Amino acid sequence: MTVALTGNPNVGKSTIFNALTGTRQHVGNWPGKTIEKKEGLARVGDQDVLIV
Repeated sequence: MTVALTGNPNVGKSTIFNALTGTRQHVGNWPGKTIEKKEGLARVGDQDVLIV
């Protein structure tokens, strides 16, 4: 399963991505800080979920 995180600038997409995947995507409180596409895996029950 693949889940995409989308939304307006500065709403916490990178923060939730980090929390779900255990990664350290850089965050900042200005628009455009994280503009490149990242992928990570999250485990939900017994299923791996690709977060993009």
